[in-house]
Amino acid sequence: MYNALRKLAELIASGLAIAGGLILLAIIVLTCISIAGRALVPLDIGIGPIRGIYDMTEIGMAAAIFAFLPWAQMRDSHARVDLFQPFMPAVLNRVLDLVFNVAMFAVAAVGTYRLYLGMQDKLSFGETTLIAQIPVWQGYAAGLFGGVGFVLIAAFCILRSVRRIAGLPV
Repeated sequence: MYNALRKLAELIASGLAIAGGLILLAIIVLTCISIAGRALVPLDIGIGPIRGIYDMTEIGMAAAIFAFLPWAQMRDSHARVDLFQPFMPAVLNRVLDLVFNVAMFAVAAVGTYRLYLGMQDKLSFGETTLIAQIPVWQGYAAGLFGGVGFVLIAAFCILRSVRRIAGLPV
């Protein structure tokens, strides 16, 4: 059972990380096209900057950041201070990892819930971005994929920490 959950968690985390990377690549391509179009404006050949590139970049960056959070959690890559870790017993380090994972689960759950409430708020008011007139709720919805993945992976990491404390294979 645990191995199936581990494989599913790895699939979710890696899938979201790849999606985040693809989003970043799309932002890079759009930015390059927009810059090239802006540079060609003086030539008057009908090519100009992409309208609303800042809006698209902002939404894409937020979605990509949320997509990378599950990968960081799965790989224990979040920043932490481990100044005293080498001097503590291994059991205490595993207990501290459990505490850290429970805290990250709480952060993920509250953050994702607040992101959902923000999306509902933007949806109900019909707010759009200034230039491209993209509905703002769509950016929140894109971030929710990563947020939900973050909650799921954080929950799995609690299970993994408990197994480490119990001396079971992870």
